[in-house]
Amino acid sequence: VPLVMESGGGLVQAGGSLRLACTISRNVSISDNAWYRQGWYRQAPGKRRELVAAITSGGTTNYGDSAKGRFTISRDNAQNTVYLQMNSLKPEDTAVYFCNHHQVHPSVLDYWGQGTQVNVSS
Repeated sequence: VPLVMESGGGLVQAGGSLRLACTISRNVSISDNAWYRQGWYRQAPGKRRELVAAITSGGTTNYGDSAKGRFTISRDNAQNTVYLQMNSLKPEDTAVYFCNHHQVHPSVLDYWGQGTQVNVSS
């Protein structure tokens, strides 16, 4: 079973919306005093992987320039799931979207999902 698994990708027309979900396996032990950041990244063909949005264990969020004002990251701790709500999608948002769980305390952990494809048609 993957430790990090994305879902929710698909094909949407420009201007539409999608919500991606990233489920962190219960096999990933996250203690109450853990410091971690969970993020969404994307990679388009021929381009470098870039940060889309991230949320820390304390709830602080930050967004890449391409996501500001259009995307929202959130987390459901009870479900161990991180969401990325994407609105006003553009063809340039087409990419594989990856989820990352990066912990720095009490131990260093770094897990990536296999990605989910998002295609935005014009």
